[in-house]
Amino acid sequence: MKLKELLHYTYIFPLLAVGYYFSGFIGTGVLSDVIAGILLIGSVLSAVHHAEVVAHKVGEPFGTIILALCITIIEVALIISLMVAGGDEAITLARDTIFAAVMIILNGILGICILIGGVKYYEQFFARTSATTYLVSIVSILVLTLVLPNFTSSVNGPFYNTPQLIFISIACLVIYGIFLMVQTVRHRNYFIVPEEHPEGVYIPSSSKTVISFVLLVICLAIVVMMAKGLSTTIENMVRGFGAPKSLVGVIIAGVVLLPEGVAAIRAARSNQIQSSLNLALGSALASIGLTIPAVAIVCIMYDIPLVLGLDKKDIILLSLSVFIVMLSLSRGKTNILYGTVLLVNLAAYIFTVIVP
Repeated sequence: MKLKELLHYTYIFPLLAVGYYFSGFIGTGVLSDVIAGILLIGSVLSAVHHAEVVAHKVGEPFGTIILALCITIIEVALIISLMVAGGDEAITLARDTIFAAVMIILNGILGICILIGGVKYYEQFFARTSATTYLVSIVSILVLTLVLPNFTSSVNGPFYNTPQLIFISIACLVIYGIFLMVQTVRHRNYFIVPEEHPEGVYIPSSSKTVISFVLLVICLAIVVMMAKGLSTTIENMVRGFGAPKSLVGVIIAGVVLLPEGVAAIRAARSNQIQSSLNLALGSALASIGLTIPAVAIVCIMYDIPLVLGLDKKDIILLSLSVFIVMLSLSRGKTNILYGTVLLVNLAAYIFTVIVP
């Protein structure tokens, strides 16, 4: 690679962020946190760039799958580390984080993509079969993991006992595994719109792709570590505004999802709404389909109680979000109204977190 390429900000920011994180300066003052925030944003933008390089090389839908899996794996690692360290005080952490991520993805990322695409292009078209395939899988896993625990009777409260937790984990893996086979092999054409990828698109070299993939993983990892490092600052800020502590989880989930969100929005602005859907819905599916089994294994090993069932308010908001997404994606084309309604749903969710 040329020296000019290596000096590009997408190569420099991740390395600076890694060095700054391990220097121990985060949390030592306002200026240090501002610098950390700048490096965090730079790492997010770098992650988007490297994800796009990898996506151009491997093609769709593999490019979006790689980004979704990378973010999910790091999200799982973050949740597990906090749960093991927090013990019984972290019994709702996995549920709250997954719920926040799903609400941000379905309402926020998807809503912004649809709204921006609608403003710029009036209507954008995508394969209805892809949306249906995503939503069938997402709705099933959401109900099994976040709703059904409230109605089982083996254990009092929104819990699963060990056999139930094992069964639900296997069910999540089966659904996600079959979905991946459908997306990448059996019905790959469901998730590709040929007009979105015209001939002559830039294809990076193998060496540049490998470097970008390594830097993508580094970027995603440092985004999560920076978010974790800034969590105390964010918590103090939230407390200063008099908001509930649960808002911290929403903010951190939003930061972790920034790389994918920016990538999806950029795709929508380029009239590639199918790529936006692949990123958003694929991330939502991976977030719940892989996180629950991983967390379940840790909770069983360390005998940590795991609250999965949502309360009534959150079930209503989740049902509303899923229903609106299903209606919005039922015709194979979008407009600004769908995006606006989804963003209003997100605002309602965040508002009820602050004012329960």
